[in-house]
Amino acid sequence: MNQIANMVMRIFLRKVISKGMDKGFDMASGVGRKGRKADKGDGEPAAPRGGHGGSDADRAEMEAMRQNQKRAKQAMRVTRRMNKF
Repeated sequence: MNQIANMVMRIFLRKVISKGMDKGFDMASGVGRKGRKADKGDGEPAAPRGGHGGSDADRAEMEAMRQNQKRAKQAMRVTRRMNKF
């Protein structure tokens, strides 16, 4: 019975720690943050956070950064899985 309880606790803690690490990396890298659409008062929307404008080049750059962040996150997951063995 003690072994089963230990196994369940290890599985639970592994998942919690993994999710916490993922959230921490997301927060540190800024993934998922949306630009503000608030009004400045003069009728024009405010610029998104981070100083990125709305041009096509800026959007393409942001998309490339998101793709790189996804790849890095996936590599971290694979590395963590490989370290379990």
